[in-house]
Amino acid sequence: MDAGTIQSFDPHADGDSFRGALGAFATGVTIVTTNSPDGPVGIVANSFASVSLDPPLVLWSPAKSSHRFAYFARAERFAIHVMAADQRDICAAIIGSKTAIRDVPTHQSHCGMPLINGALATFECNLEATHDAGDHVIVLGRVTRAHHTSGDPLVFQGGIYGTFDQNGASSV
Repeated sequence: MDAGTIQSFDPHADGDSFRGALGAFATGVTIVTTNSPDGPVGIVANSFASVSLDPPLVLWSPAKSSHRFAYFARAERFAIHVMAADQRDICAAIIGSKTAIRDVPTHQSHCGMPLINGALATFECNLEATHDAGDHVIVLGRVTRAHHTSGDPLVFQGGIYGTFDQNGASSV
């Protein structure tokens, strides 16, 4: 297929092409943390979005197939961290182990949740609602406290991590 040629497909019949089409969208990278009966837990997610300024609402969508899904499906509180370009190794550690958050530099929030040091932004949330969404669940959080700093974000597109710096240049 020539570059620039648009390929049509049925997403029900061709899941790989559907995944590829979704992967064309560049997203930021977040890590969601919460406390659990097993201790602090983290999960990497690129399904983060702002929803409302008043009230302050955000959403993210964990996969039901995730081994960590049960921790987040029950979480009354969680924190969403927008990762900085230099935090790719933290994402790799979190993807590799549900307990890796214990080895990541964190500090405790006002309500005892683990907050990742060096994140570009952090949104401390109370669970507002959940909505079934096929093989994922949409988790709506009411932001109770937020923090942010300047810096270059970690981005994800086409299965590859990269960066987008403040001057508009990108790299992988």
